[in-house]
Order: sequence, then C-alpha cells, then structure tokens
Amino acid sequence: MGAAVAIRTDLEAGSLRRLARRERDGRVSARLIALANVLEGMSREAAARSAGMDRQTLRDWVIRFNEDGVEGLRDQHRSGRPTRMSEGQQAAFKAVMLRGPDRERDGVSSWRIVDLCRMAEERFGVSYRESGMLRLVKSLDLSWQKTRPSQPKADRAAISWTVCRLGG
Repeated sequence: MGAAVAIRTDLEAGSLRRLARRERDGRVSARLIALANVLEGMSREAAARSAGMDRQTLRDWVIRFNEDGVEGLRDQHRSGRPTRMSEGQQAAFKAVMLRGPDRERDGVSSWRIVDLCRMAEERFGVSYRESGMLRLVKSLDLSWQKTRPSQPKADRAAISWTVCRLGG
C-alpha cells in the first residue's frame, strides 16, 4: 500500500465546509465535506465512507482537487452515445416532417410515431423504437401534436374558403 496523496492546504477545513454549505450540487458538497474531514484528521477510509464513496474514489477526487481546486470536484460532461442520424440527416428528416405527409407518397394523412420510425428506416437506414423517435422529435424542437381530423375526400377549396371567412 502506497503513501496517501497529500491534499493541498491553501484552503482550510472550515472554508471547505463553508463552500460545501453554499454549493448547489449535492455531489460536489459531499466531496468537499469528505476533503474537510480528511484535513481535520479523520482517516481517509472513514471520510470516504461518510461521503458515500470508497477510499480509491476519494483519492481520485483529491488528485482532481489538487489540480483544479473546487471546479475539479464537479462531474465532467459525458458525451453519451452518438446519435444514429447525422446532423444533415436530422435536418432532412425535420424538413420532411414539417412538410407533412403526402397521402399518395407516404400512404398516411398525418404523421404518427410508427410512421416516422418507418420513414427513418426507409429513407436513412436507421431504425428507431417509438420512445427513441419521441426523443428525436423533441430534440428537433418539435412538439407532438395531433392535427384536426380531415376527411380525405373533402373539397380543399371549400375548407380554405370557410376558414378564411371565419377569420381563422
């Protein structure tokens, strides 16, 4: 077992506790309190356990605190899984969705999530489940709203005239 990594001493335990009280992120606050406990003489094992981590994790946070200060105790942004469609494909997909379905070409009068999943598979070779498609629609800054039903054999000119006459 090697020697413990020394904690920088430019901040005292009391000031770390004050920072922890003002911190909005609970995880950062727990890390600050664990560091303050170590500076006050608590064993690293006990300080880590009181903060809900193991000794090795506390060591990693000590290293980050020594390098970057309190900002080093914040969680790093994780990139996550890359999107299935490229940005260009997403823009083309959004344009098709905004244009709306064509009854002859798409076989539907209004988009449903299952229709969008099918269209993404056919046009871009990317398969989505319904929940994933809902997330994609939301990420494209679109809301899922059902349109008013319309009769496929209705006279579009008469409908337009009625809407204009009513002021809508």
